[in-house]
Amino acid sequence: METGRRETRYSVDRDVLDEKHLEEASRRVENSDNQSLCAHLRESLRCSVPRLKRNMVSCFPILYWLPRYSLWDYGMSDLISGISVGIMHLPQGMAYALLASVPPVFGLFSSFYPPLIYFIFGTSRHISIGTFTVLSIMVGSVTERLAPDQFFLVLNGTNLTGEVNTEARDSYRVTVAATTTVLGGAIQVILGMVRFGFVGTYLSEPLVRAYTTAAAFHAVVAQLKYVFDVSPKRFIGPFSMVYTLIDLCSLLPQTQVATLLVSLVSMVVLIVAKELNSKFSHKLPVPIPVELIVIILVTVVSHWAPAHHLRRGCCWGTSEWAPTMPDASIFKQVIGDAFALAVVGYAISISLGKTFALKHGYKVDSNQELVALGLSNAAGGLFQCFSVCASMSRSLIQETTGGKTQMAAVVSSVIVLVTVLKLGCLFHQLPKAVLAVIVIVNLKGMFLQSCDIITLWRSCKIDLLVWLVTWISTVLFNLDLGLVISITFALMTVIFRTQLPQYSVLGQVPGTEIYLDMEMHKEVRSVPGITIFRSSATVYFANAELYLEALKEKSGLDITKMITYKRRQDAKQKRREMRAERRARRQANREADENGGDGGAVFSVEEEAEHWKEKELQESPGEGEPEWRGRENGTVFVMPARPNASGTWEYLKCGDPDSATLGSTSGLEGDTTTLASSCDDTLSRDLERVSLGSLGKWTWDIHSIILDLSTANFIDTVAIKTIQNIFHDFGEIDVDIYLAGCQTSVVEQLERGRFFNHSITKGHLFASVHDAVLYCLNHKGASTAPSYECAVNMRCNTRL
Repeated sequence: METGRRETRYSVDRDVLDEKHLEEASRRVENSDNQSLCAHLRESLRCSVPRLKRNMVSCFPILYWLPRYSLWDYGMSDLISGISVGIMHLPQGMAYALLASVPPVFGLFSSFYPPLIYFIFGTSRHISIGTFTVLSIMVGSVTERLAPDQFFLVLNGTNLTGEVNTEARDSYRVTVAATTTVLGGAIQVILGMVRFGFVGTYLSEPLVRAYTTAAAFHAVVAQLKYVFDVSPKRFIGPFSMVYTLIDLCSLLPQTQVATLLVSLVSMVVLIVAKELNSKFSHKLPVPIPVELIVIILVTVVSHWAPAHHLRRGCCWGTSEWAPTMPDASIFKQVIGDAFALAVVGYAISISLGKTFALKHGYKVDSNQELVALGLSNAAGGLFQCFSVCASMSRSLIQETTGGKTQMAAVVSSVIVLVTVLKLGCLFHQLPKAVLAVIVIVNLKGMFLQSCDIITLWRSCKIDLLVWLVTWISTVLFNLDLGLVISITFALMTVIFRTQLPQYSVLGQVPGTEIYLDMEMHKEVRSVPGITIFRSSATVYFANAELYLEALKEKSGLDITKMITYKRRQDAKQKRREMRAERRARRQANREADENGGDGGAVFSVEEEAEHWKEKELQESPGEGEPEWRGRENGTVFVMPARPNASGTWEYLKCGDPDSATLGSTSGLEGDTTTLASSCDDTLSRDLERVSLGSLGKWTWDIHSIILDLSTANFIDTVAIKTIQNIFHDFGEIDVDIYLAGCQTSVVEQLERGRFFNHSITKGHLFASVHDAVLYCLNHKGASTAPSYECAVNMRCNTRL
């Protein structure tokens, strides 16, 4: 049952406030950003005990929450959550190591060291740091580019064939992956220290989802060679995935049937078990570790199966626990990939962190998260780890199983450590095909993101375009170049949307101080004599010229022609005044002729004009252009059909007597009324009722234009000059310009840009559009619109 909303009314009784009086009333203080560099430096170097404590807690968040940790409240929940996440780390770490083209043990290393570092420096309580699909694929593209198989061929002297030295290849690939990870971590730390945490905001949600969806396609293609047990060629550069698929199809006849069978059975088991996990998640205390169970079962089957039926290829790899320095000689070759890893990893982690923080009511520091993730990668890279970030699947498990703090990450790291030290030898017989299947099945969520196309088609076409461009460029041009193209295109859409905003003329909602777009709302009405112009975006160098053109178009005024016409009219008026003075001096010496030679009816304007010209030349020969005695209203010249008598009036269209055409009040039909008064005031009032459109294009009834700048959050020098030109150009045709709704920062920028002078003062800036409207109506619009109803009554003592 619908309930009626109780109406609440309010009444405002105040003076119209321009910027000058608003600053006096509010006592605006000086912005601290205007302080000198030395003052900022002194403030940043000032030290105190509270500030030191605050900085220490900011750099080491563990100092804040660990002393307050309660084993009774959080201990059991973090233990269960840590065990669940640790069990997931095992299969995912080994499987994603294949994506990075390194031995599986290094995937477990990447699941052990980085979470411990993040435990100390991170601010999120629920995200799980470790291996992630997209970053593993990006690392794999680097390792396979710098360490392809053909670089490690050992030729056989008898038949000139070669075999790959896998031990040397894997060792160098680990070095490349660790070096790239250290460099990417260093980039993240530097960006975090210079407070560059907002960089992740440039990766919008459609861009990130499209990028991860495209990365999922790369991951599947990379794992197909293990599923079919074939060895396709390694392609690099644009369209490499297309070439790889073509090569895979050509190698399908060589598929190992036993490997394919194990892969298909494992895939079916994983899909069914995951669906059951999802369906009965509310009844299960922890999810069933399906991946780990499948790995154990397939390892047992592989151990007892004949070697020629099922190829065993999960080389555990040899490694040392001691830290190793990165290879600085390849920094130049991997700097671009490292930056891409840093940005993508941070964007994924901060989005997950903020999601859980919003859900559980705590705050995540974006800059500290960047530092924490960078230290996790940099320190992990020293221990031969590859790039890591937060995982969505593990983070959801950590949160849904009751995890409260990052203590759960410590428990999961212990699980991984025990596996590496005591259980690693058991996985020597594990086929890589099973790990490949685990990767493919875990990509289901990313493939489902393709449904975003339907949602974005209905909601926002520009976001859909960003999604499609990101997906296509990433699939065709690989992950690194695809990311550059995607970010560039996304930024271009922002530029185009600010460069081509929506311009509108506002009208008043009757009886209120609210002003809305007249084209979008039927009930709003225009304010007589006033044009209220608004742009949906801020005015800056890229759209300043378009802003001016849109203002001219929306106001219906051709400024260039009107200024030229106005100047001609002013010059003619001066000449008329001079001739009138001369005639007055001559007339003082003659006898006034009341009737003159003006008898007879006027049948046409041309005829009467010619008659007046001849008389003027007789009275003052050689003195220039004759005087037009007709009534001039703006740019419409009117004269009586019978001088000095009431009757019908005729007028000149187009305003300019040199190019005018004859018209009469009878020809205006319904657009006008007959002007039947010789009184100037009566004539003026009658002319106000004449349709402006029928009186020619040089007629305008706008006396004020209000620029609504409430949407502007900054203004640059180009925009300032443009607005100054607007004041000057419209001022030449006697149209006043006012600004309304300027934010304080915009006013300060106008002050620094020397916008204000003797002709443009803060009296031209008003607190709101309605303040500006009331001011214009009170000072210029009263005579043109005496019956206009305002939401707030005007005061006669409005300050000037």
